[in-house]
Amino acid sequence: MPSSAPLREKKPKPEPPISYDINIPYVDVEKQSKINTKYPQYLPSWDPIWFEPLTPFEYNDPALRVRDKSKRNLLNESSKISHIQPNIGSVVEGVQLSSLTSAGRDELALLISERKVVAFPEQDLIDAGPDAQEEFMRHFGKPNYQPVSGSMTDHPAFHIIHRDGNREEISRFLEQRTTTTLWHQDVSYEIQPPGYVMLGLLQGPEVGGDTVFAATDMAYKRLSPTFTSFLDSLKVTHTSSKMINHTRLAGGLVRKDPVDTVHPLVRVHPVTGEKCLFLNGEFITRIQGLKDSETKWLLDFLMNHLVTGHDFQARVRWQPRTIVMFDNRSTIHSAIVDYLDDDYGAKARHIFRLIALAEKPIPVYEDFSE
Repeated sequence: MPSSAPLREKKPKPEPPISYDINIPYVDVEKQSKINTKYPQYLPSWDPIWFEPLTPFEYNDPALRVRDKSKRNLLNESSKISHIQPNIGSVVEGVQLSSLTSAGRDELALLISERKVVAFPEQDLIDAGPDAQEEFMRHFGKPNYQPVSGSMTDHPAFHIIHRDGNREEISRFLEQRTTTTLWHQDVSYEIQPPGYVMLGLLQGPEVGGDTVFAATDMAYKRLSPTFTSFLDSLKVTHTSSKMINHTRLAGGLVRKDPVDTVHPLVRVHPVTGEKCLFLNGEFITRIQGLKDSETKWLLDFLMNHLVTGHDFQARVRWQPRTIVMFDNRSTIHSAIVDYLDDDYGAKARHIFRLIALAEKPIPVYEDFSE
């Protein structure tokens, strides 16, 4: 006898989650309908490699080896330095990074520590290949291996940022978000986060796709002594769990278990001696000793302070074959996804990132412990 129970309606297939970071695709680039790049070797790959947790290591900042502050091994008579802002950001012309001696690389580390962000247009290191680029960055610290997103086969230290088209994905993202900006400090959840970071432009739009940096030491100085004395004592938990959980929901590859690390909210820069705010719009889950609502208020206030502080920001405009190096300890940054059109979505933008892990963040007070 047939059942009188109503037929169950077929549940609609759930939509994939909104992209965590619209700059970074989490699916194989071969699935995209259109590929346009001058550097196919640097297209992102998702090789099933597993990384164990980072263990503590000794770090000696190359900038601290410099005795002659004139930087004669880095700069010469044909070099030209143009400052983006008085206190943050410079463009250096007439220097080829690939030709720097060990002493010149030390002086480069000092320049980056002083200026925080330095752009080098027309670099032949862009075309020297991944081996040469990795060798160059090893001078500045231990390589980092990204737990998610695209990398390069046989070169897992590379973090590949590749956008081309993807109109539907971008439209869905902007249906839920009011901006594409994602202010962060790279890999802040590691026990020894990055110091020096390299970005290399392989291909970019004719206009747009800039990267904006804010100086966290200058932002700290703008706060009142009463307020900063409170911030100096705070301990903050950074975690990669949100990023990793989102990647798993999107069906992406995960190469490492989530990492939770307690860092000081204010860190002391080992080269300049300046106090720097050390926070992240994506990786912080709690501030020890504060309630959830207090944590949210404080983080919202500090992030808003950094994002709206245009008088301590530098906007880097990319040029062909440009390499940008920045100090991750004294800056926070965001890519600007404004290179969109009505027909194809994002125009082609192809960048690689290499990271040099540095010291464990130095707290204001010596008795800091997790």
